[in-house]
Amino acid sequence: MPELESAVHFDAVLRPHRSLSRRGFACLMASWFLLNAGLALYFYWQGAWPLIGFFGLDVLLLYLAFRFNYRGGRLIERVRLTDTELTVVRVSPWGEARAWSFQPYWLRVSMDDPPQPESRLILSSHGRALAIGSFLTRRDRRVGTSHSNRAAESWRHSARRRLGALQRCSCCHAG
Repeated sequence: MPELESAVHFDAVLRPHRSLSRRGFACLMASWFLLNAGLALYFYWQGAWPLIGFFGLDVLLLYLAFRFNYRGGRLIERVRLTDTELTVVRVSPWGEARAWSFQPYWLRVSMDDPPQPESRLILSSHGRALAIGSFLTRRDRRVGTSHSNRAAESWRHSARRRLGALQRCSCCHAG
């Protein structure tokens, strides 16, 4: 028997922001390479040829630092609130997925007010807590908290309506 689809009340995919596009990265690296190549040639002509390797190392280290930073940008967190549960799926930059599930009726979404740079967006229910969106800016965490709270309250309101409808239904009463 196929399982019935739950209504989705909130669905968000959180990703770290990267302000430098791939094209921008290519332009930056090309500029940095040309600058270092020019300086290396200048020092070579001045007789300081051993410095050439350091200029090449400088370009390589900058490239590796950006590649490492871009790899961290592949982190994804998906927050999904349905009729039956709130799930958070976190996919690491290496593709490893980890999932958490919370009962939405008792869900609490919180963050320091006013938000500090180290403030975390916390989902908690039944003594369990999970920090999400650690890579988001303060503003984005504040907006995320607001949206998540509205979605949870909307879910609770619709759950109360569904429960009230069941209690009024004459076919469901045992008495």
